[in-house]
Amino acid sequence: MTSEFLKNVFDSYKENHLKNRYIQNEHIQPLLDKIKSVLEVKKIGTSVLGKPIHIIKIGTGSKKILMWSQMHGNESTTTKAIFDICNVFAYHSNGVIGQILKNCTIQIIPILNPDGAERYTRQNANDIDLNRDAKNLSQPESKILRNVFDDFKPDFCFNLHGQRTIFGVGNTGNSAVLSFLSPAQDVACTVTRTRKKAMEIISVMNTLLQAQIPNQIGLYDDAYNENCVGDTFQALNCPTILFEAGHYENDYSREITRFYMFEAIMSSLDYISKSDVLGDCYESYLSIPENDKNFLDIIIRQASVNLNGKKTIDIGIQYAETLVGGDVKFIPTVEKIGDLNHLNGHRNIIAKNKEFSLLDLSALSEGMVVESIFLNTIEYSLKLT
Repeated sequence: MTSEFLKNVFDSYKENHLKNRYIQNEHIQPLLDKIKSVLEVKKIGTSVLGKPIHIIKIGTGSKKILMWSQMHGNESTTTKAIFDICNVFAYHSNGVIGQILKNCTIQIIPILNPDGAERYTRQNANDIDLNRDAKNLSQPESKILRNVFDDFKPDFCFNLHGQRTIFGVGNTGNSAVLSFLSPAQDVACTVTRTRKKAMEIISVMNTLLQAQIPNQIGLYDDAYNENCVGDTFQALNCPTILFEAGHYENDYSREITRFYMFEAIMSSLDYISKSDVLGDCYESYLSIPENDKNFLDIIIRQASVNLNGKKTIDIGIQYAETLVGGDVKFIPTVEKIGDLNHLNGHRNIIAKNKEFSLLDLSALSEGMVVESIFLNTIEYSLKLT
């Protein structure tokens, strides 16, 4: 699959009813009703609060892929990409798409944590992180996923997530638009044959994406955690890939990232459908830089601030994602005060020792909400436009 082909397909079949960051069951139910005449859709259980959890089946082939999204309720970008992909398979079944349908059987849980999705929280209704419940299986959503895994016996698992804007790609100075991981399956992080298979697929996706967003693909740390779902499924010798949707410049709605995630998933399915993934072609995975927490949303650099006497300091702002009336609002909040030369800003305001002040003349402190600032007499809005 070429990037040109994928862009044309994406533009033709993008699910326009899903947009922005707030995606929950109410939004996807009409889409499930629409595609169930073409693809198999069924309810496989209910959440803590009784909300339905569905699975979508695509294709009839012998190679089995299981993927799930919104295990963390506030990580919705991959859910948008999933429905873009479902539209492609539902309404464009010729050529390479037909080959995937013929060679693969794909099962997708579009929202594993519908209670968290409705509340726009990482945790479920019992305030449990489902991605730390793989061992205990204390939550109904965790049991549903494990039951699907045991019944389906997938050859590959795609664990679909979203990451915060704080992540950069190593020391490149670039934000991580997408990140991946072939999770460890033991404490020693042994590079097993199972891990190599996942690494090989990630290498294929990385090659495609690097041509479009160079140096904006990162890897997560592979420290083993037996409570994480990816590590657990990898330990059961099912090649598992962590997908993380990150931040593209000024793309706080994650619509550009959505396309790159669509590309990543589609190219991986294409590769699996036409290849014997043996793990022999994994080594380029090892050259992908690890993520680092080295970004803030805004950094005001070299401002003259009255903090028990005048000081020239940097002020770091991070947006707090807050659900307000059915929309996610980005609330600018002071995250760090001090020397922030070691951090990158998605937006940088260079103060050059200008006098910093706030509209209400309140004292600057970490944790406070700041929607606008003054440098000398010039006002700067910190709100997203």
